[in-house]
Amino acid sequence: MRAVIQRVKEANVTVDGTVLGAIGVGFVVLLGIHEQDSLTDVDYLVRKISLMRVFEDEDGKMNRDLAAVAGSVLSISQFTLYADTKKGNRPSFVKAARPDVAIPLYNAFNEGLIKAGIPVATGEFGANMAVSLVNDGPVTIILDTLDK
Repeated sequence: MRAVIQRVKEANVTVDGTVLGAIGVGFVVLLGIHEQDSLTDVDYLVRKISLMRVFEDEDGKMNRDLAAVAGSVLSISQFTLYADTKKGNRPSFVKAARPDVAIPLYNAFNEGLIKAGIPVATGEFGANMAVSLVNDGPVTIILDTLDK
């Protein structure tokens, strides 16, 4: 699994002009699921993201996690994070998990965050989504379960 995490002041996702999910302070998580990912990868990312200390404390140090700032997650499925651009100019997405594998893992990721006490908003899996956000910092972190 690959996650691009952006610290935000606010964010929302729309499909066909309708807002499906919105958050205030927290993370926008763009989540790519590899064809070989498993629930072990989900657990790893849930733990890392829910405990990631990148929000400023009273001394201006990045020392607070989502719970400490009453933050939320806007979770967006994004198979394009597994684009292979080595050959030609048209990316290949063959390493991205197919929906029958990706959807249950995406849902497990969101449920894991909720069980960790993090409010989660989502878009619509497989839809053409418009994501709007106010980046805070900007702070952008990339996590890849292959690197754990």
